[in-house]
Amino acid sequence: MTFEAWAVVSVLIFCLVMLISTKISADLILFGGLALLVITGIVPTPLALDGFSNEGMLTVAALYVVAAGLKETGAIQYVVQKVMGNASTVRASQLRIMSPVMVMSAFFNNTPIVASFIPALEKWSRRTGIPVSKVLIPLSYAAILGGTCTLIGTSTNLILNGLLIEEATTRSLGLFEPALIGVPCAIAGFIYLLIFGDKLLPNRSSSIESFKNTREYTIEMIVEKDSTIVSKTIEEAGLRNLPSLFLAEIIRDGRSIPAVAPHEKLKTNDRLIFTGMVNSIIDIQEFAGLKLATDQVFKLDSPRRERQLVEAVVSPGNPIVGRTIKEGGFRDRYDAVVLAVSRRGERVSKKIGNISLRQGDTLLLEAHPKFMKRFRNSNDFYLISPVEDSTPLTFEGAWRASLVLFGMVGLAGFGVLTMLQASFLAAVAMIVFNCTKYSTALENIDWRVLLAIASSLGLGAALQNTGAAFVFAEGLLSFAGTNPLLALALTYVSTWLLTEMITNNAAAVLIFPIALSLATEMQLDFIPFAIAIIMGASASFSTPIGYQTNLMVYGPGGYRYTDYIKIGIPLNLVVGIITVTLIPLIWSF
Repeated sequence: MTFEAWAVVSVLIFCLVMLISTKISADLILFGGLALLVITGIVPTPLALDGFSNEGMLTVAALYVVAAGLKETGAIQYVVQKVMGNASTVRASQLRIMSPVMVMSAFFNNTPIVASFIPALEKWSRRTGIPVSKVLIPLSYAAILGGTCTLIGTSTNLILNGLLIEEATTRSLGLFEPALIGVPCAIAGFIYLLIFGDKLLPNRSSSIESFKNTREYTIEMIVEKDSTIVSKTIEEAGLRNLPSLFLAEIIRDGRSIPAVAPHEKLKTNDRLIFTGMVNSIIDIQEFAGLKLATDQVFKLDSPRRERQLVEAVVSPGNPIVGRTIKEGGFRDRYDAVVLAVSRRGERVSKKIGNISLRQGDTLLLEAHPKFMKRFRNSNDFYLISPVEDSTPLTFEGAWRASLVLFGMVGLAGFGVLTMLQASFLAAVAMIVFNCTKYSTALENIDWRVLLAIASSLGLGAALQNTGAAFVFAEGLLSFAGTNPLLALALTYVSTWLLTEMITNNAAAVLIFPIALSLATEMQLDFIPFAIAIIMGASASFSTPIGYQTNLMVYGPGGYRYTDYIKIGIPLNLVVGIITVTLIPLIWSF
């Protein structure tokens, strides 16, 4: 290899060591490695910047905007509530999330599925207390395994089939032909994750930690007419054992039902009194089938999606001190609505409108963002602070956001538009159809993930351009000799190893001509090798950088590089053994 090739390999090894041995973020390490190659002149600047204009990276950026629309309208939260139900254990949660995602990923591109589910699962985790780190890697792996089951499940499958079509000596693959291997691998991966997922996945980013040393509030919700939770018990509706949130009583037809039993059935117009911490109060407002009991919220001038939750401490100079919230005309005076009151860290059990304010009371308000500017320096309040990620959901635009999502998937799935074109069109549609605001969409883009993806693509391009990747692949395949089964196994292993180091698409494109030459020299049918490349290119389980869905869940799950190694390598072995064993039995050489 040339000096440049050795330099790129050395930097890549250094990055891998840093990712494994330190807690420095992946985007900083990968970008630092790429910057080092550019500064030293080892890699030309245009080549290093290829990743920043890569279609895959730009597609992920657009999908964050699509996911923002689904999140802001409540569409994906509604789906997750239906899918996850009242799952109360890690295993039940993994079962509920992996089953539909595997099926969906077989027919839809897996990247938008993962992008849409991440924010909703973060909120679900806060509500249930189950660490999000227990479900996000299974989400990514399920999407990857599901994508191997059809020709349209991943872009890698489509790219490889395109190469087969261009090669006159081979035939193309059928739509469901990869399923002959993909389905057994998906089933095996599903079982493996259910058995070992809880034990091998870390217990991090648990939302319970964020509830320590916070104030307790009371909030009143009403069961909506024709809601899906009507006639369900408290337990069936998923309203029992909520972390840091307690259903204190139900008011039904003017009668109070205290110490609510789990088998108590809900009825239309039941008023549910919850007590809990501020994050739990936010989450219960997004629970499908419940609405705020106070009509005052709906009398504010600004649309609910333009508001946020604010905590404000009442000062002695507040003109409403000593009067009830209703008597003082709080809404008209401040253009804000009191959702809950905390007094000395404890809940106040009266109805909101009948609470007499005292100095030092902490109010949980729903207000327009301008409230902060107007009253930050006012003598009415000691302290005003916004509650992060607290914009209320209305579910009004959920159907529009869902149509945009399915339109994007349909246009890309049937080949009318490329995935990049379809995702950009969907992102624009989300903003135009008022599913999300432009400013909110920008805030929802995870720039660190994009930086990590672009940097890893740049490093992969450098590895490929300097010839290091080709030397590695050719050297590995040279061990095959005249043994067809060994040649097949080495094709899978070389594709898998390259996928973990560069990207799945690049690995498949790189191995294709080498494996084709090998099959031609040995006078073997190339289709078994093509299937091995498909499976090897998608078998990116042991590092976060080989597959973009792994990178997308890396930060939100609070993962470390070693987490992927711990749970991913056994899965790599399981998928590899099944692939190499079954291919010769299904496709003859």
